[in-house]
Amino acid sequence: MRIILKEDVQGLGKAGQIVNVKDGYARNYLLPKGLALIADEKNLKLLEYQKRKIEEEAKKKRQDAESIAERLSTLELKIQAKAGEDQKLFGSITSKDIAEALQKEGFSVDKKQINILEPIKRLGEYEVEVKLLQNVTARLKVVVVSE
Repeated sequence: MRIILKEDVQGLGKAGQIVNVKDGYARNYLLPKGLALIADEKNLKLLEYQKRKIEEEAKKKRQDAESIAERLSTLELKIQAKAGEDQKLFGSITSKDIAEALQKEGFSVDKKQINILEPIKRLGEYEVEVKLLQNVTARLKVVVVSE
């Protein structure tokens, strides 16, 4: 029997794939649990529609991420911190601090998306990577100034 998987099934395939299985496995396990649909004409058209919709959403997300990356690349983020002698900070600037500063600038970026290339423990200029999507990253200029 040909079926369309609605969810990933280990050893069988991923969601959206059309696979052939034995009739009993489909009727007694996959269909009642809602893991699959029978691959008839109506369900195949529905699958194609959903794939197109997912692709359009992914394309829109990518365009939004690229525009945000472009804006972040031109931004110079200033963070104030307490510093002692020799411009050395009391503590360090973390990805959480950068995320909070970006939030104040109007960007919603999670701290897990921020990759600090070198530890920020002194006053000065630093470059930080912000990974917005899988293949979309922005280089953000962070300037640490004394309070």
